[in-house]
Amino acid sequence: MKIERGTSDYWRASAALFLAAFSVFAAVYSVQPLLPIFAVEFGLDAAASSVSLSATTATLALSLVLVGWLGNRFNRKTLMLTTMLATAVLVLAVPASGDWTSLVLVRALLGIAVCGVPAIAMVYLAEEMSNAALGLGMGLFVGGSALGGMSGRLMVGYLAQVMGWRAALLALGALILINALLFLWLLPAPKTPRAQTLSLPQLGANLRIVLSDKALPLLFLCSFLMMGGFVAIYNYVGFRLLAPPYSLDHGQIALVFVVYLVGTLGSAWMGALAGRLGRRKVFWPLIVVMLGGLALTLLSSLWTIVLGMAIMTFAFFGAHSIASAWVARRSQDARAQGSAIYLLAYYAGSSVLGTLGGYGWGHWGWPGVVGFSGAAFTIALLLACRLYMLPPLVITTD
Repeated sequence: MKIERGTSDYWRASAALFLAAFSVFAAVYSVQPLLPIFAVEFGLDAAASSVSLSATTATLALSLVLVGWLGNRFNRKTLMLTTMLATAVLVLAVPASGDWTSLVLVRALLGIAVCGVPAIAMVYLAEEMSNAALGLGMGLFVGGSALGGMSGRLMVGYLAQVMGWRAALLALGALILINALLFLWLLPAPKTPRAQTLSLPQLGANLRIVLSDKALPLLFLCSFLMMGGFVAIYNYVGFRLLAPPYSLDHGQIALVFVVYLVGTLGSAWMGALAGRLGRRKVFWPLIVVMLGGLALTLLSSLWTIVLGMAIMTFAFFGAHSIASAWVARRSQDARAQGSAIYLLAYYAGSSVLGTLGGYGWGHWGWPGVVGFSGAAFTIALLLACRLYMLPPLVITTD
């Protein structure tokens, strides 16, 4: 029997997956406020310092399809718990890195470790929750990722100012260990029988089904572009705010990441709204809102910059939660492969465009970063308009 919205199992599953998303995304993005510190300590430019983040998202992207394929061999709860424990260990190992190469290597291994949660959680939600519960359930999971990303940045950025970046990462690793124990207690055991692991011919057939769909490749491209432009803004805003006329310290810059809280609201609210109005009617307007928020960051007022980032973050996580659920429903029997490709595109965008945006900063400063991200969002908007015009599948409400 599927988990219905409002039941005890629904809230236990939502809370557990929220904690899982919180933990892995706090780990992934914890180094983002440290990029200016890394640039100074290791003698790097802005783009090179972002490799500490890009290495993680790159190996995460490459690992997702394999985990999505082999995930049926293992209990989904056990696999996600193992992911959280490995994540905690590797976060604790980063402060022990003696040079830039070893730090990047540990961060690359972290990308492999964390992939079990995003790859399996979306499948768990789609398999275990009813259609009525899926939209909000996916929204809460994405909200956990938003809050985790914010908290990891905020906690590490603030503690780095007080006690140094190495101690800050040790504290984060301890928190993730505690969350893993809570996850073990909360998450209901999967009730849907695991499908058999696909043979290579079956995997190829499922991939062809996904890639031949008229809507799914467009959603994958939107994922790549939106995430890449979004991460570029957060990667390099710290460099802008360290410089005059703002001259903020690292602890103050970390407070900017509080705007991730609106991402949690955006993912839950927009996921539920899309369930009522239809995904195609809500998706493209959110990208327009992203562009509007991005434009506000060009103004010189610090509060206007923060407001623009908050608006962009709200719309981004709303769009991401809609696209995630859309892919999970539209992929049908190839759901695991569809979700894995979506996430591969998502994190590939973070790795590729998130780093390339640094060259915009190096050559043209903040307008170069905004122009780079704005171009990515604009192309995503054009693709979203094409999605709006495509006919929905009969079995979905997209």
